[in-house]
Amino acid sequence: MPNESQRMEKIVSLCKRRGFIFQAGEIYGGLNGVWDYGPLGVELKRNLKDYWWRVMVRERDDVVGLDGAILTHRAALKASGHEDTFSDPMVDCRTCKARLRADQLPDKNGVQQCPNCGGKDLTEARSFNLMLRTHLGASEDESSLAYLRPETAQSIFQQFKNVLDTSRKKLPFGIAQIGKAFRNEINPRNYIFRSREFEQMELEYFCRPEQGAELLEYWKEERLKFYQNIGLPNEKLHVLSVPEADRAFYSKGTYDIEFDFPFGRQELEGVAYRTDYDLAQHQNASGKPLDYFDEETKQRFIPHVIEPSAGVDRTVLALICEAYDEETITDEKGKSETRIVMRFHPRIAPIKVGVFPLLKNNEQLVAKAREVQALLRPHMNVFYDESGAIGRRYRRQDEAGTPFGVTIDFESLGERDDSLLDTVTLRHRDSMQQERVAIRELLARLQHELA
Repeated sequence: MPNESQRMEKIVSLCKRRGFIFQAGEIYGGLNGVWDYGPLGVELKRNLKDYWWRVMVRERDDVVGLDGAILTHRAALKASGHEDTFSDPMVDCRTCKARLRADQLPDKNGVQQCPNCGGKDLTEARSFNLMLRTHLGASEDESSLAYLRPETAQSIFQQFKNVLDTSRKKLPFGIAQIGKAFRNEINPRNYIFRSREFEQMELEYFCRPEQGAELLEYWKEERLKFYQNIGLPNEKLHVLSVPEADRAFYSKGTYDIEFDFPFGRQELEGVAYRTDYDLAQHQNASGKPLDYFDEETKQRFIPHVIEPSAGVDRTVLALICEAYDEETITDEKGKSETRIVMRFHPRIAPIKVGVFPLLKNNEQLVAKAREVQALLRPHMNVFYDESGAIGRRYRRQDEAGTPFGVTIDFESLGERDDSLLDTVTLRHRDSMQQERVAIRELLARLQHELA
């Protein structure tokens, strides 16, 4: 296997070659910190989000969903503190003119230096607000100022009362959202890990104050199970208990769930106990009640909230990094070659099954293969491929991370053995083992494997 730096380079190369991820605006020189997802990438991303929604919303009685607007009222971000404090410290390198985050500069002999040129002639650090501004309407002045949301959470807090009234939930309950957020990062880096346009999967779980500490622990464990269930191994997942000095002032506890990327251990998700800060801020700023009335105790109070907040793009990158594998295989003639395979968990894999007629110029094989494709397609993402040698087709799907391949051969037509009529060869990606499966049993077998 390559070293970690080479491994990351190979992963980035494969992502472009196979259609996972492209640089946004590439034909114009690229847009720094912005990425487009290709045919395989968008399927991988969709599968991740769908599984998160299934686990966090549809399989629970205590969570409902929201799809809030990206354009955000300036007053809301003023109340939340984003307009005044959502910033990073920035310095300029006077030697190479690079703009850098002051808190991420390498230190040599006690002196900070530019990571690009090694220069030590740096400006004083100054605050740089990360929010992207826009103007609504025909005029461009302070009255028309709005922001592209820097996080999805604030729309949940603003709509808390509406959701509470319409869903008729009782504490504890949660509001979940998946959506785009925008941050004008000083220095986007590590591929799609830190970018300027990204997607979040967030839950705001509202509770009584006395339930907060226990629910923080509960959600930490739930989120760890989620990552294990999508194929991230436990030994590469780590929980950092954020020290009080590094937490937001209103937080009573925060865990960072971290993953071992090729470029180092980095945060996948934060699970934070935000107390009643957000709802209290919006209630005070808007003058509208955002409290909760407990019918049993006859008490009125502002709920506390636990926030598991995950990055879609970071999790996609973790899945890709973990899936990438190279192995040397030797054929029956003694010839060796390197097989590149993406070992995605079947429930996350972009394509679930490839369907291959052994020969594209045999009408019976092609017709039977099309029947199998039609059988499976309503239930899963199927890729049909009839071009090239069958071994080459297998390799293409290995690189795409497709867990199963179905080959329709002459045995499927019953030409050599009547008992094999209407059976197919089912190939397993990871082991490359093959078995005969009856077409009538194929759908149920694959659904079981993909569950």
